[in-house]
Amino acid sequence: MRIVQEIVGKEVLDSSAVIIGKVKDVEVNLETNEIQAFIVGKGGISEGLGLSKGETIVPYDMINKIGDKILLKSREEDISYDI
Repeated sequence: MRIVQEIVGKEVLDSSAVIIGKVKDVEVNLETNEIQAFIVGKGGISEGLGLSKGETIVPYDMINKIGDKILLKSREEDISYDI
């Protein structure tokens, strides 16, 4: 998928603009062709050498914006109030 190739390698930032890591892979639901989650590597020289195993799975619904970098939603944005 072309969109996956464009996303892999982008930096992921939390809502405070702190770098979490870079997208290593994208989980896609092959039946619906929808993105499920991003797999984010911690970064650093150890990852560049293939020694780092630290990965974070970020569900797609946690993404706020995708541009040159990927910005995550803040925790407050995830709260839903059922009245």
